[in-house]
Amino acid sequence: MGFKFQGFDLLHLDSSFSEDELLVRKTARDFVEDNLIPIIEECFRTERFPRELVPIMGELGFFGANLEGYGCAGMSNVEYGLVMQELERGDSGFRSFVSVQSGLVMYPIYTFGSDEQKNTWLPALASGEKLGCFGLTEPGAGSNPGAMTTTARKVGDEYILNGEKLWITSGTISDVAIVFAKVEDEGGKVRGFLIETNRPGFSAYDVHGKWSLRASHTSGLSLQDVHVPLTAAMPGAIGIKSAFMCLNQARYGIAWGAIGAAMSCYDTALQYAKFRKQFRNQPIASHQIVQEKLVWMANEISKAQLLALHVGRLKDAGTVGHEHISLIKRNNVWMALECARISRDILGANGITDDYPIMRHMMNLESVITYEGTHDIHTLILGQHLTGIPAY
Repeated sequence: MGFKFQGFDLLHLDSSFSEDELLVRKTARDFVEDNLIPIIEECFRTERFPRELVPIMGELGFFGANLEGYGCAGMSNVEYGLVMQELERGDSGFRSFVSVQSGLVMYPIYTFGSDEQKNTWLPALASGEKLGCFGLTEPGAGSNPGAMTTTARKVGDEYILNGEKLWITSGTISDVAIVFAKVEDEGGKVRGFLIETNRPGFSAYDVHGKWSLRASHTSGLSLQDVHVPLTAAMPGAIGIKSAFMCLNQARYGIAWGAIGAAMSCYDTALQYAKFRKQFRNQPIASHQIVQEKLVWMANEISKAQLLALHVGRLKDAGTVGHEHISLIKRNNVWMALECARISRDILGANGITDDYPIMRHMMNLESVITYEGTHDIHTLILGQHLTGIPAY
């Protein structure tokens, strides 16, 4: 048996949101309740990405939501964050798909691309007509992307790319890939390329056997002598810093999304604890230990909401730093994973079944705490910011 989400606003934070922000959240929440919740357990169980929902999200403006023009919704960063929160309340893998399409494909084209690249791809990506992926991570280069071995060699009026990418969301369903490679005749300088996935030598395969993010495609990419024109290089995507700028966009959305997963787990645990009776036919919510667990979750979710909202306001004001985004990604995903574990404990054996969303959220969050910078990497980023000394 499942419970309908009742919402969570211990601090009355809704009073801090504008009417437009609340409307955006309601739109995303209704979409999740009406379209995703009824099918997500089946999708997770069978490793199926619900592609039938892509056109609806395109119509609602969820792709590239915080970008201006090119058919994008032009939402504020707080509004975009609220969309990510609601999507991940449904499922982390589903939110990951939207984050990649928005923050790791559309954002780099919007920020680093040529006018031709923007006009060709952004409207189609915004509508969901075309899908994209982001190729940075490699089998041997995860937390240290500077160690990538994918290369681009300039020959005449084209580049020839060779290499392997791994753990790429949406790789096998994408029409275009943003691929970072070291240019051999530029001293190994990293550049970003926009590559159509139907080019000869480009192939993708799905990673199977995952216990996490099963409702989205996780892929590997192979580039074997892939020939692209010089215009495939994004003019502004020069240096590894450009890749990190893309990652910051995704990390920001992740920090909001994790709140949604935590809210789902907490709300399920709360309703279950009030329903489940043990010992003298009393609801387990009447027990001190269970109440302590519920209070811990409500306390931490509230703090995460405050952090995300404040950083969102900073982002809208143009004053956010990468350290702020590392802070909220690190804190909020850790918090959400702890909430999932505590909620599972409250539900006991029932917590491991897919009658409830908790175990799915827990397994998904084990990936979320790893990708886009692990918990430890964000610790080191913050440590460097505080001390001025890099420890990696």
